[in-house]
Amino acid sequence: MTERADRQLEQRSHVSYIDKSREYYQAQGFEQAYRWAAFDQVPFTRPSKLMSESNVAVVTTSFLRHHDSYFGAPATDKVVYFHPVADVPDRMFTEDLSWDKQATHTEDTESFLPLSSLQALSDDGVIGSLNGRFFGVPTEYSQRRTGLDADQVAEWCEQDGVDVALLVPL
Repeated sequence: MTERADRQLEQRSHVSYIDKSREYYQAQGFEQAYRWAAFDQVPFTRPSKLMSESNVAVVTTSFLRHHDSYFGAPATDKVVYFHPVADVPDRMFTEDLSWDKQATHTEDTESFLPLSSLQALSDDGVIGSLNGRFFGVPTEYSQRRTGLDADQVAEWCEQDGVDVALLVPL
């Protein structure tokens, strides 16, 4: 098969997220370039139970309610939280997050908070149970804050006897 002349590229055809982030932080006046998290040892382990015996929790990056960060104010009220799965929200606040709002929407809450689907899997015996509450870790561009939030979610998971945490970022 011969190569088409019009498909020969001299530059990358994709956007480098790392380069763009570094340029963004530099343009904002940050003295240090953004440091990407790197882990030599990953704290994940194989599940000790079959999925059909496991208590599964959901962790989302969406937020339960509207807050002022949508209008440019600091998001001081965006904190890690938990919420009962029995009270499934019909809408989550996502407008302040970065996603392609022209190509998609977040009106289908099940697409990023799949509680009904997981409950159906539990009813069918595919998973042991859906945890009684889900956890929210609002998007925060801080490795320190993310670590603290992860510690809190891990504590709640331990309290609930969670075997598997399903991370569903928006």
